[in-house]
Parts: sequence; structure tokens; C-alpha cells
Amino acid sequence: MLPGDLLASLPSGRAVIGDGAESSDGAAFSRRVADLVTALRARRFPHAPVALLADNSPHWVSLDLAAALCGVTLVPLPGFFTPQQRAHAIRESGASALCCADAALADALGFGRRAGDTLFEADAAPQGPVLAPGSKLTFTSGTTGEPKGVCLGAEQQWRVASAVARELSAIGVQRHLCLLPLSVLLENVGGVYAGLLCGATVICPPLAEVGLSGSSGFDAAVCVAAIARHRPHSLILLPQMLQSILPLLQPHDPRLASLRFVAVGGARTPPALLDAAAAMGIPVFEGYGLTECGSVVALNTPSANRRGSVGRALAHRSLRISDAGEIEVGGGAFGHYLGEQPLADEWISTGDLGHLDADGYLFIDGRRKNVLITGFGRNVSPEWPESLLCGHPAVMQALVTGDGRPYLVALLAPSGPDVGDDDLARAVAAANAALPDYARIGAFAVLPEPLSPANGLATPNGRPRRALIAERHAALVNSLYRE
Repeated sequence: MLPGDLLASLPSGRAVIGDGAESSDGAAFSRRVADLVTALRARRFPHAPVALLADNSPHWVSLDLAAALCGVTLVPLPGFFTPQQRAHAIRESGASALCCADAALADALGFGRRAGDTLFEADAAPQGPVLAPGSKLTFTSGTTGEPKGVCLGAEQQWRVASAVARELSAIGVQRHLCLLPLSVLLENVGGVYAGLLCGATVICPPLAEVGLSGSSGFDAAVCVAAIARHRPHSLILLPQMLQSILPLLQPHDPRLASLRFVAVGGARTPPALLDAAAAMGIPVFEGYGLTECGSVVALNTPSANRRGSVGRALAHRSLRISDAGEIEVGGGAFGHYLGEQPLADEWISTGDLGHLDADGYLFIDGRRKNVLITGFGRNVSPEWPESLLCGHPAVMQALVTGDGRPYLVALLAPSGPDVGDDDLARAVAAANAALPDYARIGAFAVLPEPLSPANGLATPNGRPRRALIAERHAALVNSLYRE
């Protein structure tokens, strides 16, 4: 199903989208989208890409669908991007218009001509690549700080949403609450699109109302209060969000009683964290995805869930493991990086190491490029000890390094201000007890500040940017190696 078919199928008289304070039924939402289609077509350059810089809201979703209906490329700009990253994305995409509520910000980005309440245009004709009609240009954090644009067609995104929607429908999801920025493909496709397709009401309040602020701030108490207030059946969390929420809860906490399906993804989730959440009565299910695949690739569900895995492939995808142990995804229809040709292969390499069990469940073993070779010649994926460390209540983040060194060391971010060195030492000891000698942590230090998109040391999904961390904290790492 594509956006036009979706809008035609939305029911009148029942809320389909809202921000928690007001909601729209299918007819009102379709009219809102139609008005935006008219505004987009009335631009000076009606076929040029449109950038979108806005907080979560039904308006964000409306413009997203309107752009697809117009055959216009949409360029979502994450709110956590720096001014330089925003300017880079706009320049690379050739966007001629910007949807933004802040006129001064729009003007600073080169869009000084008002064309609607929140729509601004540039004076000069757009100069950029030729993109497929109705595509979405999603910029991910590059390892050098310059975001990389991934082009995804409408059909690629909606195939993923349809596959996820089938799972949500089987669970009986009727209300989905958006906790992640809509500029993140996981929430955009796996949350909003899938929710609308399965007939759920999608609730997308401003991010501050669900506990998110700036690039990495998260108030777990505000998030729990929002879940209690909106009573969703489903939501999507990043591992760090789940870890922050758990200490605030009681077993089978009534504030989360409405939940039927909580997807955890975006970064590797420690099995101990999933076990702790399940013990509290939270229906947590880990998944796995790639931007190039339109987001979700594999997913655990209530009817097919295996501990430690990220689930089985969605209906339109296939999985296999190469001779080198790398996960490969099949099914075609992949996105491609801006400036590169669309992928013609039926299989793509993910860069992730993993294995499949006899029933087709996928297990992630680490990133191929991250493998450390110790001074004694043993190969170790740092994600392995990191996962064990982050499964301990005292540790919020862990970065393990030691390539070519006699032993591995860890840089740790404590889970709270009351966590001391003794607590972290116990966490390291617990992880080491589950590791072979060559993968154990020989020493640790506390990070001067947590890894976050704000300081450039983590991606928006919480993955560590290892090369930059190694460069910035080289002295700290070197201090952990004794003569």
C-alpha cells in the first residue's frame, strides 16, 4: 500500500493521528495532507526537494505524506544536527524549500521567502542531484561528522511498513506512541507508517513531552508519565532509554499496563537488560535494521521470540551469513547513498557479524570493522564485552578497546551520579566472570562525559563513534596500560 491508498482507507469518525491534546479522524487528516499537496505544488520550484526541520507532530507526518503524493523528495533534518550538518544536508540535497516553524532559523539556512505558515523558499534555483520522484533522502551521521544521505523510494519504505503492520495487527495494537524523533527512519517507518497501516491511532506529541531534549537529553520520569497518560499499546525505544526507565518502575507497574509490544532497536541491546525489562512485566522485543533496507529487517514478536536474537527476517527479506561471518540481507529494493548508483544486487553486505540458528533467528556478534586483535593474536568483537558491561545496572555506556595491546580496557559512563568506582569495578568483575581470559577487561576509566550526538561521540541511535572516541580519549586509554 502506498500513501494515496492509505489516505483513501482511513476511517472517518475515528482518531487516526494526534499529539495527545487534539486528534484528527481519517477525513480531517486527509484534508490536511491535501492542503499541503496544494502548497507544495504552488512553490516556485515545485519539483525540487523539500527539507523538513520540525518537532514531532501530526503536521510532520502530514507533510511527509504530502511530499510523497506530489512526487517530491523529502529531506528530514534531525533536530540534533549541528548548523554545519544541516547546511551540508541542504546543500547536498539541492532542497529549494524548508518547512520550519522558526522564520529566523529558516532565513539563516538560506530560505528567506515565506511561501506559507511554515514553508519557506530559497531565492536561487536549486542545484542538486536528480532524485527519484517521491523519494526520501535520509541523512545518517557519518564517521567524519558529515552526514551521509541515503535515498529511499516510497515503495521501499512502505514494504517495510506493511511487513511490520502485519505483526502489529496480529498483536492487536490500536494505539502507538512516538518516543523517537520522526526524522529517525525507525520511528517514521516502523512506528508511524506501520501504525497507520494496521489501523492504529498514532500519537506524536512534541519530543519534550515524552522526555527528549536537545541531542541526547532524556528524562525517564517524563517518559514514564507520558506512557501512563497516553496508554499506548506499542512504542519503540533505544536501549539507553529502556535502561534509564527501568530503575523508576515496580514489577508490573500500572503506568505501563497498556503496553502490548515494545520494540527495542537502533543499537545492540544487552540480553541482561532485556531480561530485566521482561522480569518487570514489560513486553520487550529486540529487532534489527539498516537505513539502506528502509529500517527494520528482522524482529522478535510475541509469537516468535528467541532470547539473545534480534528475531527472524520480515516477510519481504532474506538473511544469510557469508563465509567471513558477515550478515547479508536479500530481497532487493535497497536504498543507495547520494551520488552513487542504486544497488542492483539481490544481496547486500551489512558490515555486521552474526549467525543464524536452525530456525532462522538472527544473532548479532559485532561489527566486522570493529574487531580487535589483541597483542596475543586473539580476535574479539568489542560489542561482546560491551554488551555484558551495559547489562549491569551501574553502567550506562561502555567502550572497549585494545587493538594490538596486551589486554582490553574499557571506558565507562556510570548510570547515575551516585555510581562510584567501586560499583563500576563490580560491573567489570561481573562481565569478566562471563568472558574468556583473552576478552576480559584489564582496566577501566570513567569517561569525562557520556557519549552523545552533542559531543560527536555517538550516533543518534547511541552507537559509539569509535574512531573519534579513540582520538579524543587517546591519553586516557594510554594511561590504562601499565609498563
